[in-house]
Amino acid sequence: MAQTYFQKGLGLRSEVRPELRESYRSRIVDYMRQRDFRLEVGDLNFRLAREFGFCYGVERAVEYAYETIRKFPDRRIFLTGEIIHNPHVNNELARRGIRFLEDGEDKFSGLTTDDVVLLPAFGVPRSDLEELSRKGCVVVDTTCGSVLNVWKNVERYASMGVTSIIHGKCEHEETRATFSRTTLHRDAHYLVVRNRDEAADVCGYISGGGDRDAFLARFTRSMSPGFDPDRDLERIGLANQTTMLSSESLEISRMFHDALLTRYGSEVSDRFIAFDTICSATQDRQDAIRGMESDNLDVMIVIGGYNSSNTNNLARIASRFTRAFHIEDASSIVSGEEILHKLPGRPEEVRTRGWLRAGAQTIGLTAGASTPNNQIGEAIERIVGFRDTIGVRIIEDLVGTN
Repeated sequence: MAQTYFQKGLGLRSEVRPELRESYRSRIVDYMRQRDFRLEVGDLNFRLAREFGFCYGVERAVEYAYETIRKFPDRRIFLTGEIIHNPHVNNELARRGIRFLEDGEDKFSGLTTDDVVLLPAFGVPRSDLEELSRKGCVVVDTTCGSVLNVWKNVERYASMGVTSIIHGKCEHEETRATFSRTTLHRDAHYLVVRNRDEAADVCGYISGGGDRDAFLARFTRSMSPGFDPDRDLERIGLANQTTMLSSESLEISRMFHDALLTRYGSEVSDRFIAFDTICSATQDRQDAIRGMESDNLDVMIVIGGYNSSNTNNLARIASRFTRAFHIEDASSIVSGEEILHKLPGRPEEVRTRGWLRAGAQTIGLTAGASTPNNQIGEAIERIVGFRDTIGVRIIEDLVGTN
């Protein structure tokens, strides 16, 4: 019987690697890596974070997509949604013929056994997997290993009758896929908390009780059906969306431990389980941003999709010690005067004038885990080009064309 489910690639890595390199490589980034992550052009000094851009899970997902195109050239290939949260990469896959399924009850209705479906790096809900199995189409699963690790913990909590408290965004694809794992066990429950404020409300209810109806109203969209705070907060297990701010996840974990300790005293060890499920790549990129605080940056450019959780958190960290601009891609740098960007914690794009000041400037750069290196290189070229056309020739002389 022909294989219909692929989770470890399709055996075409060596064939697609040159194509991937050509699509997403940056000679400027290569040059900076070899020179202590620095580049000086005229009076502009660029500093690149020591960890940035494509993580292993993202690189693997994109690689699998390219392998799928090569493996099934005569079949329709679909993605259940964005493969990663980066418009540049998703647009490139669309250009290569991959189609995107639209959300809705009839999402999979047009699929046949001849079709191929790619699952994104952040996974899909259990119900989607079941529906695709019934359809009998070929499935290429690119779910990141770090996400799978979170699922294992949530499934274990559910099997133990422990409620999963997930630090994440309930609308995010990864978190939706994660809390769906509780449905593997009857009467298992979950609750998603977005931030410290929501966690504080839940902890307050645990330690001192409160208005049950008000609690249910506040969390109606982020808890399992039939959730009862008086019953389902007695034993809890902590998990998190892998791309959340690590310091916040750790603080939330302490908050829940302390709330249970206040209510149950020494019995807390039987009622609280926590594992750090922030992925290592997310942690490394956040640590690298913090390490740039001593560089005395005049401005920080953070590149990545506006709906990318890990990129948003990098921008939040950078904004604590310098002027930080979260841009979607290099084209967001409109000129040396104007830049399009998103403010931390806000959904809309804004336009700021006077972002690049006169005189010598030290500019930091990083990119979210879904952002390819070529976007960093292009951003540097645009900044230099708007500031000094001679600088572009200097870059070309140093590293060649990007």
